[in-house]
Amino acid sequence: MEQSITRYKEQERPTLSLADRAKEARKLIIDMAATPTGCHLGGSLSVIDLLVAAYGKYGHDKNNAVILSKGHAAAGLYAALYVYGVLPNNPAESYGKQGSLYTGHPNHKLPGIPFATGSLGHGVAYAAGWALAQKLKGTGGLGIAIGGDGELQEGLVWETAQIAQAQSLSNFVYIVDCNGGQNDGYVDDISPIRHLKERFEAFGFAVREIDGHDHDAIFAAITPDREKPLAILARTAKGKGVAALEGNPDAHYAKIPANLAKRWKVNLV
Repeated sequence: MEQSITRYKEQERPTLSLADRAKEARKLIIDMAATPTGCHLGGSLSVIDLLVAAYGKYGHDKNNAVILSKGHAAAGLYAALYVYGVLPNNPAESYGKQGSLYTGHPNHKLPGIPFATGSLGHGVAYAAGWALAQKLKGTGGLGIAIGGDGELQEGLVWETAQIAQAQSLSNFVYIVDCNGGQNDGYVDDISPIRHLKERFEAFGFAVREIDGHDHDAIFAAITPDREKPLAILARTAKGKGVAALEGNPDAHYAKIPANLAKRWKVNLV
């Protein structure tokens, strides 16, 4: 486990701001969508600001674990780890190729990825388990899960919330990428989740609602509550940064030509 949670090599990119890193990561995600396999493009672009901020704030301590529960957005995870210098090789160069470690869901054989995820809800439970272990060991470490709003349809998410409250896991942070979309369309058209803030509060969580693309707001919000587990509801746009994709659930998975990728990278917003 120690080997898989490699700390960042900040000396490699010491001057980049969170916004700079996020923009660099978005370019990598677009490059992965331009590979022969394509990638889960929309959700990777919506979650990347959350990943960059979480790793930037807490990735330096081996007692912390940032776990991407919406594992289909692995392209975003690989991009975030690469811009921090955790991954030694550009993931877009071998993403999805036979024999590559850069698989379509997070590969725990890569540095910085403590658990393989992809079955929705499991990463939330892993992060809570990590938080409980750190609490029992007295390390002060955090378990941080980053999931999606479509993922909230999984019962395991709410079972984990119950355990987090029962165990008083004030070192557990659950960030929800609320981009409004999932594999088959809009969340509100498939299984609407009303009064989400009140739901988490009913489970004993402190709740913060933020703009999930405001780096300063994210960085400030992911400070744990002193008494309760924390849920952060981050309002995001699927496909964020690419004007042609923003808010479109059809951008869930994409395989694009190289010339389109080049144009999108030039015109990132």
